[in-house]
Amino acid sequence: MNLKDELLKAKLTCPKCGHKQEGAMPTNACVPFYICDNCKETITPKGDDCCVFCSYADKKCPAKHG
Repeated sequence: MNLKDELLKAKLTCPKCGHKQEGAMPTNACVPFYICDNCKETITPKGDDCCVFCSYADKKCPAKHG
């Protein structure tokens, strides 16, 4: 499996300002934070979610749901 197969694209929506940005969503790991391109806030997962993609992406997190 090559790197392209292990990454998916998803749009993250910042809970602070609502900005949408595309990010690479790994299929075999969780992403514990991201920095919004617009407001520069460091965003962390909600509640028991494993990563920011579980909480704020337009696609299900494959690390948790795959």
